Amino acid sequence: MDNHNKTDYISWTILIGLLLLVIEITFFNQGLVFSVIFSGVLLYFGGKRLHSSSGKLIFGLGCLVLFFTAIDMLVFKFLIFAVVAYVLLYFYKSRSRPVLIEPVIKDLVNSGTRMIRPQHLLKNMFYGRQRTPDDIYEWHDVNIQTGIGDTRIDISNTVLPKGEAVISIRNFIGNIQILVPYDIEVSVSHSALTGTTIIFDEANEKLFNQNLIYRTDNYDIALQKIKIITSMGIGRLEVKRI
Repeated sequence: MDNHNKTDYISWTILIGLLLLVIEITFFNQGLVFSVIFSGVLLYFGGKRLHSSSGKLIFGLGCLVLFFTAIDMLVFKFLIFAVVAYVLLYFYKSRSRPVLIEPVIKDLVNSGTRMIRPQHLLKNMFYGRQRTPDDIYEWHDVNIQTGIGDTRIDISNTVLPKGEAVISIRNFIGNIQILVPYDIEVSVSHSALTGTTIIFDEANEKLFNQNLIYRTDNYDIALQKIKIITSMGIGRLEVKRI
């Protein structure tokens, strides 16, 4: 969902919420104004005396009155519905258009081009799509946090540096797929609240609040290797040779 659509969605949600609030106060719950004012008074005077026990008690009572007033409001229920609908809509769109992280490597000698080092190759995102630039760049370790959506990392077209390269991904809901060349040794440390894990067709596990550790045989002595560290709430991790 692009920024324009997100802005429209938020604007319409606020507008409908305000309209529902006016309708509720006018026709269905005239005592709502009194409850809000009463809780506001308690919060004000309790906040003035937070250093004392009585002030804390008054402030806590104000919070309780405001909380129970809010959860009984029609507009509060509408906002909860709007948030859930937005999350489900974004998740559906992200599944149909997963994030693709795929380095593009060209022949530097024949093309006469120079290496470009982007300042911000990837960034942390709660939602939205991101991908690496189409220009030439050298490998950088990946350390990102994503919210909702699928992430796909293809490292088959880049040259890893000598030693250990690192991919670290923390994901809330969605699938992670990492494509690895056959000549690269791999170490995987994965934790999930619930989901499945597929690693080279050798480890196919269903996890429930568990950790999984996998390492290829020659990882310790390999000159080029990649360390994968992932954690997610709900989803699937797939590490595949290509």
